[in-house]
Amino acid sequence: MRFISTRGGQPQAFSDVLLEGLAADGGLYVPGEYPQVSAADLRAWRGVLADEGYAGLAYRVLKLFIDDPDLRSLCDAAYSEANFGEAVVAPVSQVDDDLYLAHLSNGPTAAFKDMAMQLLGRLFEHELARRGTTLNVLGATSGDTGSAAEYAMLGRAGITVAMLTPAGRMSDFQQAQMYSIDDPAIANIAVDGVFDECQDLVKAVNMDAEFKATHRIGAVNSINVARLLAQVVYAFAAYLQASADETTPIGFAVPTGNFGDIMSAYVAKRMGLPVGDLILATNENTVLAEFFATGAYRPRSAAATYATSSPSMDISKASNLERFIFDLVERDASRTTDLFGRQLVASGHFDLSGDPRFQAQRDTFGIVAGTSTHGDRLATIKALWQDRGVLIDPHTADGVHVAKTLRASGTISGPVIAYETALPVKFAATIKEAIGQAPPIPPRFAGIEGAPRHVVPMAGDADALKAWLADWLPADAAVRVDF
Repeated sequence: MRFISTRGGQPQAFSDVLLEGLAADGGLYVPGEYPQVSAADLRAWRGVLADEGYAGLAYRVLKLFIDDPDLRSLCDAAYSEANFGEAVVAPVSQVDDDLYLAHLSNGPTAAFKDMAMQLLGRLFEHELARRGTTLNVLGATSGDTGSAAEYAMLGRAGITVAMLTPAGRMSDFQQAQMYSIDDPAIANIAVDGVFDECQDLVKAVNMDAEFKATHRIGAVNSINVARLLAQVVYAFAAYLQASADETTPIGFAVPTGNFGDIMSAYVAKRMGLPVGDLILATNENTVLAEFFATGAYRPRSAAATYATSSPSMDISKASNLERFIFDLVERDASRTTDLFGRQLVASGHFDLSGDPRFQAQRDTFGIVAGTSTHGDRLATIKALWQDRGVLIDPHTADGVHVAKTLRASGTISGPVIAYETALPVKFAATIKEAIGQAPPIPPRFAGIEGAPRHVVPMAGDADALKAWLADWLPADAAVRVDF
């Protein structure tokens, strides 16, 4: 499998795009094609999931994209019972006749990001050892990516991590998870701004080709295609657990701000998984919902990005949307470059409402969107707790609320798998507001919020960030390496 940039360029091997992250032309890497999976394959994989567990399924799915003789051992190490606390790494439970929950948050940091990061850390270490070099990871997080990345990379040979966070915009628990890490290879940087500004800083550093190469800068954000591929696996795992056969469509409800998680479900659908509706749920930051309703993509400014009770979705510039638009315009790199590299930069928006391909996307790709408010989250959390004894976090509540609303309106039908994206403990204040009591604290997190914190404040300035990185990175990182 070769990988291509959404903005052109030559096809690349997986080992190269793994370490590069963002393409040199500013585009995002995508698979050169979507390998096709048949009903017979799904039937066989159902047996694999039962006999070999999630790691066995991950290997079967990922080897369609990644040609590496060590892939199976890497999957076994990433998706172990020790990492995820139980033999079934991503179990599915039935909430009612038409709603299932895919429990994706049993990993080390209690968020779905662990599902990809635990593999990504091992892929990085494996490839770096093969090349005899090192990598300095630069990322941005709206809440969960940061801690998942840091815990996945912690102690990995040849890897340092600098993670940007929006100052004051994450929950206390999320901050504690990251800032309590005291390790010379991990740096947390609190940026005076919102997540979108953190993400812009990461992109600015990546676009400085000389600095990126000199300092061996890599990415763990969802701009890295390896994360996208790892997330595809649990779409297959969830479907195989919820379905009675290999042909009946099932919808997926995915809360999202950066379009990464739902993009992975979309990829699974393009591969042949019988996914019905792809239900995109946003919070009060409604840019993506508005795009799929109107065709107009209008990212908001930092000042117009709301701080909400589902903070990991407080995003107004959805990086991964470019991957979807690339497919929507029939993989026309020139058109994608015009939209994201010219129109968006020049005017701050673009409009596809007049493009017949956008008008047909609902029938072609099946994405339908809706929004959720703080009140909706509270009501959804409370109702599931009181009626079913099921406790969910605010982001998962966004997905469940939108799915139920669209079903009630007749927009969707049939069963739906809602992605559980974090454990409730990460958002205790909102949970207590919803049900009148704090969520249980898993033993491994006891006392974490009282631990000393290690964080560097910084203004939102790319030159200041590069100067800080150049000073902080290990001395031998200043040796030029061309990947």
